[in-house]
Amino acid sequence: MAIYITQASSTPFFGLLGGTKTAKSSSDFDIIKLARQGFPKKTLLALAKKISLNIQELSSILHISERTLQRYEDDAIIKTEYAEKAVELARLYTRGEEVFGSMDKFKTWVKTPAHIFNGEAPVTILDTSAGFDMVFKELGRIEHGIFA
Repeated sequence: MAIYITQASSTPFFGLLGGTKTAKSSSDFDIIKLARQGFPKKTLLALAKKISLNIQELSSILHISERTLQRYEDDAIIKTEYAEKAVELARLYTRGEEVFGSMDKFKTWVKTPAHIFNGEAPVTILDTSAGFDMVFKELGRIEHGIFA
């Protein structure tokens, strides 16, 4: 018999999605639940504002046209696939803030072209899951002092 225990994440990214930063409910299953439930468009736009993304950058990352995004009512629950990407953005930016020591430093880094990303800014590759993986891995390297 095996017992599996899920460990709560030490990353309180819920604050970027309108929750409290001290929320203890950030296990992997809670992340899944949040993405499945979705959240209102106004929460998505508040996230974009907090992480300094304009509507064009946000719509590119979410794979939704700007016009479609604008058509949503503020209180309308966005589709699961968009909510999932928004959760990933919140997790990434929270991780970046941990690594860089400040959100402002991370926001500058994420919009600065880098050799490791073929001369592109990290934010431009976040439209794919592979791009998110690459940025998360680079943050791990930076945290451990391994620069490419």
